[in-house]
Amino acid sequence: METPLLKEGSALHSINVNRIRIEQNQNQDRSRNVNNIADKKADFGKVLKKEIQKSQNIKFSKHALERLEQRKIQLTTNEVDKIDNAINKAAEKGIKETLIIMNNKAFIASVPNRTVITAAADNQLKESVFTNIDGAIFA
Repeated sequence: METPLLKEGSALHSINVNRIRIEQNQNQDRSRNVNNIADKKADFGKVLKKEIQKSQNIKFSKHALERLEQRKIQLTTNEVDKIDNAINKAAEKGIKETLIIMNNKAFIASVPNRTVITAAADNQLKESVFTNIDGAIFA
């Protein structure tokens, strides 16, 4: 479409403006941006879900793993679930460092980190003193 726009001296100049093409380009850019935003939201959702799952699983520190091995303490999945539940209860009560007593085993755990710090069983429990804890849970 030819549109007269400028008048210099006595000559009339026209500029070719293709409005449809400009609008199409703008729509393409918009749709690309919308898709990018949707992709980022999906990625954020996946990352958030993964982080929540990670935060719900208990971890064992290197020290705790060494103690479990040295002291020949074996845990069943049921016992790990009990430790997980104990940490959840401790978190509900605002406990930061907890002693978890289960059968003939004891564990010290960092509640905010959901990490078992150390473990003891049978012989190690006799005449033991546990320090730096602010709560105890019987699992």
